[in-house]
Parts: sequence; structure tokens; C-alpha cells
Amino acid sequence: MWQALRNELKPKGLELVTVGLDVLGADGCRDFIEAAKPEHPSLIDTHHLLANLFGVINIPSSIWIDEDGMIVRPAEAAPAPPGQAAAMDMPAELPQRFIEMGGEVVKMQASPDAYHAALRDWVEKGAGSEFAHDPATVIERSRPRSADVALGHAHFELATALEQSGNHAGAITHFREAHRLVPDSWTFRRQAWSLEQNEVAGTPLERFWQGPSESNPEAWPYEGDWLSDVREVGPENYSEDWKP
Repeated sequence: MWQALRNELKPKGLELVTVGLDVLGADGCRDFIEAAKPEHPSLIDTHHLLANLFGVINIPSSIWIDEDGMIVRPAEAAPAPPGQAAAMDMPAELPQRFIEMGGEVVKMQASPDAYHAALRDWVEKGAGSEFAHDPATVIERSRPRSADVALGHAHFELATALEQSGNHAGAITHFREAHRLVPDSWTFRRQAWSLEQNEVAGTPLERFWQGPSESNPEAWPYEGDWLSDVREVGPENYSEDWKP
């Protein structure tokens, strides 16, 4: 969905790098990347290092980095370009859960016009753009890391290693601790939820179910799930407001 924007702005000096956060690597989001046929660098981060280093707590998020390698805007919500959506093969009849999830998605707040106007302004003006922050502002807007948050990231790293080694049950224990210690990270929650079996296993929708199986809801190992948690916090609060 970002390809057209990248092609528009690349002649002016912008390069877009997209990063998929997925512990399954090639077995996770790679199919979606290849289906999009991106012309820009498209990476897969199997250990969520981007979230760890830059403070990403939800997707899509962006970090603006200038030509000197300096961050001029730290991690923040990055709505997709207006009028564009990711392409996906959808079944003729959607399960009720997906219909309800779609109903919550349309209630979510976003500021695509304001965000993309700011991005274009930065591409045109560089350091002279009012939307490019000085180092002090970047630090102020970055996420502080308490001891609990640092420990939560450690639990997530351990869960990732266990999952990748085939110890799914062991991974769940540490995913749960990561969720408890870093409660504002939707990336941590969604990653764990996407690894559970559900009614649409084997379809393109499998990773997006992110909740209890309808046939065996008691087997769900987490306290929350995508639909329940979004409804609890309110879809309008799912993504942070974009601030100039």
C-alpha cells in the first residue's frame, strides 16, 4: 500500500524501508510482502528488534531518519496513504468474528491526510520542515524504558527463541509475562495471538483471527484477544493520535 507513495517521493530523496515484525519469518509475513511486489527494501524482523530499539508498540508505525542517519521523528502511528488499502484474497463469506473485527476497525481514529502532508513537507524542506524535530524533542517524544518494560522485552525475546525452537507451550509462558509487563505493546500481544490455532487455519486469514477458537474457547491461553481488548480500550484509542 506504500509503493505508490515511495515511487512519488523517491526522486526527491526519500527511500522507504518497510519492516515486518514476525517471529515466524519466511513462514509468517513473507507471503504478504511478496504478493505486494515492493520495489523498496522490505525486511522481516524475526526478533522484534525494531520494536526493542525504537520503541514501536503498534503497527503501522514509522521512524523518520534523515540523510545523516539522525532520527528526526521517533516511532509514531503512521496511517496508510489516504484511499489505499492492503490487497488480500478474502473468502466469499467471512466468519462472524471477522465481521465484528471489521466493525471495530472502521471506528479507529487516523489522520492520514495530516500525516502524509507532513511527510511531503519534510521531503521537500528537510531540516527546514516544521515537522522535523531537533534531538531534544526526539528524546522527549521517545518512550522511556522502566525496569519492568526492559524485563518485558527480555521475556518477549525468550518467548521468541522458544517459539522458533518448537517449544510453543514454553513460549506462551513468556509471552504472557511480556504482555503483563509491557501492557501498551499491541505488537507483543498480536504476535502471540497470531500463533494460536483457529477455525480458519491454512487460509490467508489464519494469522488475523487472534482470539479463542469457537470450537474450543477454553483452550485460549491468554487473558485477552484482539476483539475483546480493542473493545475494552475503545477502537478510537487503538492507535495514538498523530501529533505534529
